[in-house]
Amino acid sequence: MSEGPKKPKYSATRRLFLKTKLLKKAASMLVSEREDKKLEKERVVNESFPPLTLSGLSAQELKDICKDLHHKIDVVDEEWYDIGLKVSKNDVEIHNMNMKIIELQSKFKKPTLKRVKISAEAMLSVLLGSKHKSIDFKANLKTVKKEEEKKEDVTDWRKNVEAMSGMEGRKKLFDASGN
Repeated sequence: MSEGPKKPKYSATRRLFLKTKLLKKAASMLVSEREDKKLEKERVVNESFPPLTLSGLSAQELKDICKDLHHKIDVVDEEWYDIGLKVSKNDVEIHNMNMKIIELQSKFKKPTLKRVKISAEAMLSVLLGSKHKSIDFKANLKTVKKEEEKKEDVTDWRKNVEAMSGMEGRKKLFDASGN
């Protein structure tokens, strides 16, 4: 199936050309998006705050406009202050909850697990419940006969040293290894 490296669909120059074309298109889209956002912002500001026409107004009308503007400023400041208090209250609450979590985590110690010796029968009966049938695992095992190791007769080591000393002992060792 795999017969070496696959040939790309486009040549390197074609891929480079397509990449540069995509980058130019993305750049032009970013510029147009910025301009759209700027125009939208100007439109919203103009709708929210219409320009004041102060020419030809009497002193009383100017005072009324000023009082109205001061009232609007006060309302906005109150809202800003209320929102600031809510945010600071939520920050304090979050901080307190984090401290409680840390405190609880430090108090809770993981208990040391004890090794429980349980037979395979008991474990299967716990896991399977009433579906469990008694299974004799040992019956399926092969029997292996153990070969008895040859044990050397342990004798008094002093006699063994005396017997092996000299030329006779070396001759016995040589004869024993040869058999």
